[in-house]
Amino acid sequence: MAGIDPQTGRVLITGATGLVGTMLRAGLRPRWRHLRLVGRRPVPDLAANEESVLAQIDDRAAMTRAMAGVDAVVHLAAAGSVVMSVEDPVANFEANVLGTFRVLDAARRAGVRRIVLASTGGALIGDAVPPVNEQSLPKPISPYGASKLAGEGYAHAFAKSYGLSTVALRFANVYGPWSERKKGAMTLFFRAIEAGEPIIIYGDGSASRDYTHVDDICHALQLGLEKDVPGGTVLHIASGVETTVKDLADLCRAAAGVPEHPIEHRDKRAGEVERNFATYDLAKKVLGYEPSISREVGIGRTWRWFQENVFTAPEP
Repeated sequence: MAGIDPQTGRVLITGATGLVGTMLRAGLRPRWRHLRLVGRRPVPDLAANEESVLAQIDDRAAMTRAMAGVDAVVHLAAAGSVVMSVEDPVANFEANVLGTFRVLDAARRAGVRRIVLASTGGALIGDAVPPVNEQSLPKPISPYGASKLAGEGYAHAFAKSYGLSTVALRFANVYGPWSERKKGAMTLFFRAIEAGEPIIIYGDGSASRDYTHVDDICHALQLGLEKDVPGGTVLHIASGVETTVKDLADLCRAAAGVPEHPIEHRDKRAGEVERNFATYDLAKKVLGYEPSISREVGIGRTWRWFQENVFTAPEP
């Protein structure tokens, strides 16, 4: 289905104050006619072509009002922690399954043409021999992974039943500026280094992930909005590079200039995938997506951002 012309289109973003949402706003702002930013709190520092709308995604009436006049939606709002989903699966279900359903249903009723949803790769596929791709059989091992699979299922059903042009992008592990808003490994490693405390690794350090810079993720989201894509499309957005937890710790230590910073191992946590990285071949074919930022460059930039924006003490 035809993509949306940014010069005339109006796009709504849920989760606009998160890591991806913050960077996506910066990327879309110069190109798109109008951005509507939905959240529980007002979004600060609005540009002339932005508006902030107070709404919770699981509130049917509020989402109905928010969708009025919108051409496209980027749905980023989610409960994103695997560990927290294991501890409280009900809250994860309500945020990710019910919330995504409400967004899709409001978009359907408002006549929205395109919706791009943030999904996940490793958590959804579960334990599988990497690299995974769109043909890999989903077998989530955490409530978080299951909730994202349910969202993809509803998106596909809405595409086929109602003609809503849905594109689900399975993100790899996202990092970059504003990463302190996540509770991911890189954030925890950087905070440990800054505090002079050991880096904590759960397990023996051989578990792996695919780390993709937020700029590459945002580029894929823009392509998902603007390219001609069949409704119900699912794509992996990744770097294609396997990085073990031990590798990540070493990269973080090198970026910080402390290659011998201590590491402490603890027991592996439940619900976490052992190995994962993904191919982006289909995304390259369908969207023209290719990652552009290497691990070494991206992690170095992220450490410097933390130093300048998180670890710098305020002046008295």
